[in-house]
Amino acid sequence: MKTVFDKSIQKELADRVRLLNENSHRNWGKMTAYQMAKHCNNWSEWVLGVGNYANHVYKQDFFGKLFGKAALKSNVKDDRPMGKHVPAGIHVIKKTETGDMEVEKARWLRLITEYDRFGNDRFIHDFFGKMTKEQIGIFAYKHFDHHLRQFGI
Repeated sequence: MKTVFDKSIQKELADRVRLLNENSHRNWGKMTAYQMAKHCNNWSEWVLGVGNYANHVYKQDFFGKLFGKAALKSNVKDDRPMGKHVPAGIHVIKKTETGDMEVEKARWLRLITEYDRFGNDRFIHDFFGKMTKEQIGIFAYKHFDHHLRQFGI
């Protein structure tokens, strides 16, 4: 299965990120291309435990404790891509948020390579709960792929 920890997959993702621009048209959802890139960057910082999340206290929410493990298993059992309109969780970007797309793309490219040094043993997904490194790698790829496909990339 594809994982963000694989160098060839990192290259594939980076090549796709480079195709994104502020005029990229979404096929579903409400985020602009800039908002999506920022969302993916914030999400990566959360997973990696860097930036604004260096001292983050991770915990699983109530519904995650009830349904998270089954949902995680379903999401990482095969190469099937994530479906459209999946809830964005805690990393939703405000509708009015705008900024420099090239800055966010450069940040995303840097964060993709940060997965080479993944070592955030504190990470607990707010819905899925504690995840293995393998599960994190698969889900991170699927998350990025989902949003890049959202914009036709």
